[in-house]
Amino acid sequence: MARILIVDDEDDLRAGLGTYLELQGYDVDTAPSAEEASLLNLTRYDLLLLDIMMGEMSGTDLAMNVRENPLTASVPIIFLTAKDNDDDMVAGLNLGADDYIAKPYSLKNVLARIEAVLRRVPPRHAASDGVTCDRNTLTCTADGVPLKLPRKEFEILAMLLENPGRIFTREELLAKIWPERTVVSDRTVDVHITRLRAKLGNYGKCITSRSGYGYGWQD
Repeated sequence: MARILIVDDEDDLRAGLGTYLELQGYDVDTAPSAEEASLLNLTRYDLLLLDIMMGEMSGTDLAMNVRENPLTASVPIIFLTAKDNDDDMVAGLNLGADDYIAKPYSLKNVLARIEAVLRRVPPRHAASDGVTCDRNTLTCTADGVPLKLPRKEFEILAMLLENPGRIFTREELLAKIWPERTVVSDRTVDVHITRLRAKLGNYGKCITSRSGYGYGWQD
């Protein structure tokens, strides 16, 4: 199912719409501002729902940034906004938005418009997308986007991915990843796992931990 990002500074609207879309089977993330949304990896999303009037950075500013970036230029955008006159709608569509929905809106109407937009564009993420590591090329990707990982982080991630569901002790990870070690503490593993989780974004939560024991991978 498609992955959607909702960007709106109205907490109740953002939470309500997000919950509704999740109940319809969509994978939903939310952000309370365009600034926070800009810090996310927007290539992960199949569609963006953007409020226009937010803080210092507006939804139209974010939309322009999305369209100017070759990696996100094709991500569909729907504006959700209280600015509902014809001029505002035309301006939004001229920015490259795929649809424009005036507030207040019905959840069923938003769902129908989302489905209509997604039918018009090819899916950005196939079912096989996710996190991958190729030992032949020493490369890892998340939803097809390359990850820049030092060799030790690559080895840890590859080891976890090759054994989903298994929890490795810190000692096992040290023995496999640092066989040449002289003085390497358990804390070294924790530091590398923390860095990995940060680089994996939404997939960071797939690295599971057992307190006082070790780490594993769970989709």
